[in-house]
Amino acid sequence: MLEDTSFAIHPEKENGTRNQAFSDIGKLLTVGKKADYHLFHCEGGEVAIRFYRDDIVRIVMNPLSAPRMEVSKAVIAQPQKVAVKETEDVKEYKLETNRLRLHIQKAPFRILITDQNGSHLVAEAALGMGSKANGEVIAYKALQEKDHFYGFGEKTGHLDKRGEKYEMWNSDVYAPHNPETDPLYESIPYFMTLREGSAHGIFFDNTYRTFFDMGSHESYYSFKAEGGQLDYYVFAGPEPKTVLEQYTYLTGRMPLPPKWALGYHQSRYSYETEEEVRELADQFIARDIPLDVIHLDIHYMNGYRVFTFDQDRFPNPEKLITDLREMGIRVVPIVDPGVKKDAEYPIYQEGVNQDLFCKYIEGDIYFGEVWPGVSAFPDFTDEKARKWWGEKHAFYTKMGIEGIWNDMNEPAVFNETKTMDVNVMHRNDGDPTTHRELHNVYGFLMGQATYEGLKEQLEGKRPFLLTRAGYAGVQRYAAVWTGDNRSFWEHLQMALPMIMNLGISGVPFAGPDVGGFAHDTNAELLTRWTQVGAFTPYFRNHSAIGFRYQEPWQFGEKYEAIIKKYIRMRYEWMPQLYSLFYEASKTGLPVMRPLLMEFPRDEKTYNINDQFMLGDNVMIAPIMMPSVTDRAVYFPAGMWIDVETGATYEGNKTHLIHAALDKLPIFVKRGSAIMQTVWESNKEKAYKILMLHVFAGEDGDSYQFTYYDDDGETFAFENGDYLQLNIDIRSTAERITLSVEKSGAYIPPYHEINLMLVGRKEGQHVIINGEKCKGNPVITLV
Repeated sequence: MLEDTSFAIHPEKENGTRNQAFSDIGKLLTVGKKADYHLFHCEGGEVAIRFYRDDIVRIVMNPLSAPRMEVSKAVIAQPQKVAVKETEDVKEYKLETNRLRLHIQKAPFRILITDQNGSHLVAEAALGMGSKANGEVIAYKALQEKDHFYGFGEKTGHLDKRGEKYEMWNSDVYAPHNPETDPLYESIPYFMTLREGSAHGIFFDNTYRTFFDMGSHESYYSFKAEGGQLDYYVFAGPEPKTVLEQYTYLTGRMPLPPKWALGYHQSRYSYETEEEVRELADQFIARDIPLDVIHLDIHYMNGYRVFTFDQDRFPNPEKLITDLREMGIRVVPIVDPGVKKDAEYPIYQEGVNQDLFCKYIEGDIYFGEVWPGVSAFPDFTDEKARKWWGEKHAFYTKMGIEGIWNDMNEPAVFNETKTMDVNVMHRNDGDPTTHRELHNVYGFLMGQATYEGLKEQLEGKRPFLLTRAGYAGVQRYAAVWTGDNRSFWEHLQMALPMIMNLGISGVPFAGPDVGGFAHDTNAELLTRWTQVGAFTPYFRNHSAIGFRYQEPWQFGEKYEAIIKKYIRMRYEWMPQLYSLFYEASKTGLPVMRPLLMEFPRDEKTYNINDQFMLGDNVMIAPIMMPSVTDRAVYFPAGMWIDVETGATYEGNKTHLIHAALDKLPIFVKRGSAIMQTVWESNKEKAYKILMLHVFAGEDGDSYQFTYYDDDGETFAFENGDYLQLNIDIRSTAERITLSVEKSGAYIPPYHEINLMLVGRKEGQHVIINGEKCKGNPVITLV
């Protein structure tokens, strides 16, 4: 018994773990410059300040040694040359750019960041920044009464995160997700503050387990990490869109996805045989329901070994993939990181012989149990292992597969901690460190290996990657789905703020499992969820083993007809969606947006969880409760047109909207426009008919947008093979004037765009590029 040893008088036994005292950074001792950053030596550590642009500043505090300024896993931008004005007096040292001012108090060392007008952005609280003896680093920031917080990646709960506490530690969570379920699969330690219409952001780039407390105390919020250094970036804003441009400038933007990845995906855990997959595809074709992708979950593999097919269940996978492709359907298989410990398994043999698996410092391979049983895990922190893993995907790409689904990549392990031993030592590209430090980037680096391998093998075609786990910057490689949700109405409601906050966090390509993954869905829930899914960036129906199948026809003809209508609507809206994805790839702006992003000065938008914007001019207000056919909808400034009925609603007001089961309330801002097509067939998804719906305004309404198109599959657009139309629409009581500026060399299947005028007043003339139109107006492209 331990009580019979000296443990009985262990100094921490009586009170548990000793409460670690906070050690403040103290007062400034000396100031210096090193390369392109300023270095402040203080009593409790050293602080480096580096400007990446005149509106982005990085602050690094290391309590033990000189700050490490190497580029992180997330940040891909290099610091620009920034003109910094330096001034000093007895009490303060000041650094100033055209956009930011840093007022650095000397005793104690405190940093106040303001904009060029002197308005406070980020101010330190009384405690400032510092550390604890256990290695924890922490920052305290002043909290203002009207601060609202957004972002933090994949978190449950409401849109506005003020008052919440969050942990960043990628975790496999099958238990029902609810507002207190935290952490989840993704760790994106970034947030945006909205204060009286102006916004700024903070990215805390620390891959250890991190924590955010956004309002437990009246006067401050805080963020901290279990180890490493305090390393954070401040983005000046001042608009929410500008903050997102600044953050994604730093961490990267999503690559333009293939069009097929934006279509409807059907999945289940699992479609277990080739016969079942063929029958599924045949059903979609026979019922004329659009389908782009069928996902294969773990049962397609031989004993859950990655890079294999079970020859009994799937005797001829290559022919299956070819036959489905001729039907207009692609196959996306799941790939997990766990490699079965099996001396006769070539992937395991290679991993051992080439020293590619995660190990302890003593040299022993780490083994954990997952689906295949006892398994080893590739060390994705090592370039050699990443390259090997990417090359292994030739197994799939040679069969015609162009997309992969990464799961269990937190990494999930079937043990009490749910993950890999934190004492495992990663190679980290020549800078070895523990899993405790790199856990949160394991899935992110697996995604990098997978995406880069696919891109190299697909001979100019764009890959698609779906991931469960990731870190800041994950958008560079993968789309994200929100994991193991449930077939509950509450989970449908929760999906909207989750996807909107992922978008605010730089991840535009995201969505939940439509219908809910676990539990038995029902006809009404699946119908309402499909309506929402048709307008979420990622659109996949997925359900779990042991629960009811939820393909579109599972609940009878009445519900099938409505579900089919909205899956088709996804494709009718594809020209609009694809243009928004192009914008996301260029600017970082999300496809699906909270209202506050478009109306940041309207406080009523700050916590609207049950409505969202598609781009900047379409508002969607779904029904997300059972047996409900009427709901209150808040309309921001402007006049709004119901797409289905043509009814007009005045902005800055709340209206009661009726929406029977077959209706999703969709509104377009008057004076703006949307681009649409018609559904043809599953084999002929390339749109040949294009319609520009202009919702006629008056009184000087104006709207500008960019329509974008290309071949939808290759990277030829990077060499000018695209079509881009910059369209300017101006409305008065007498005329609707369109200016269309065309660029790019792509020749699409359509040669003109039909102009459809909604709400045009009698006597309003239509003028396109200076010419008055007669009859049915069109925009000619050739």
